Amino acid sequence: MAGLRPEPTARQMRLGTELRRLREEAGFSGREAAALLGVSSGQISQIEFAQTGVSEKRLRSMAANYACTDEELIAPLVQMATDRTRGWWEEYRDQLPRPFLDLAELEHNATFRWDVDLLQVSGLLQTEDYARALFSTRIPELSTEDRELRVRHRRQRRVILEGPTPTPYRSVIHEAALRMRVGGRATSQTQLASILELSEADHITVRVIPFALERFDDTGSAMIYAGGNIPKLDTVVRDGPHSTAFIDIEAQLGVFRTLFRRVEAASLDPEQSRDLIHNLAKEL
Repeated sequence: MAGLRPEPTARQMRLGTELRRLREEAGFSGREAAALLGVSSGQISQIEFAQTGVSEKRLRSMAANYACTDEELIAPLVQMATDRTRGWWEEYRDQLPRPFLDLAELEHNATFRWDVDLLQVSGLLQTEDYARALFSTRIPELSTEDRELRVRHRRQRRVILEGPTPTPYRSVIHEAALRMRVGGRATSQTQLASILELSEADHITVRVIPFALERFDDTGSAMIYAGGNIPKLDTVVRDGPHSTAFIDIEAQLGVFRTLFRRVEAASLDPEQSRDLIHNLAKEL
């Protein structure tokens, strides 16, 4: 059908998901919601599946029909619906897989960012050479052009840490990731030095889970946690072997918040972490 989005972004789909949740919590079917709004049930479906946008007026009417008076939720939903920002990541459209763009957009809008990484340095902290070495191990092998596109995109994502209004960032990294000589000795040394430099910023906290920890059971805890305007609009990103999952179910978000705090509590404090990273750099 003409006018429908061919490929909605993760942010657009999140808006549709939240509107569907409001409808379901109110106990309305799509047909009943359409009748209240004076549109077809197909239009409700298109909005909820992010195939088409929704105006502020219509969104507020939907919220009123669903008896939702929570302005702390409605206001950010309106912002999501009316935001026409075309960020730097748009230059990569049709060049990189969609999850790359969705992640950059998610980070751009995040109010805070938490990372847990066990086997490699967090993407936002990676140097270009470190990222290049990682992308060089892909199977099937990437062309030089595709690899460099990914490296450049990963480096540009760091704008949320280095831009004029940086995002508060907390990273927990296992010592195993820091000891791996990704790209060789020189690349690893430069990577560790870069982490130390970035960790000096007031808005960046880096903690290390040491090998010396007597017991560490949270081996499945690797994650990206991006804060929304309210906790209900947070998002967790988890990478799998063949896909990237964006998790937004409220109960699961609570689990991941607890998991992050538990992993963070098991790690060294920031100063001890800096000392460990500094010593590792000297050992390489």
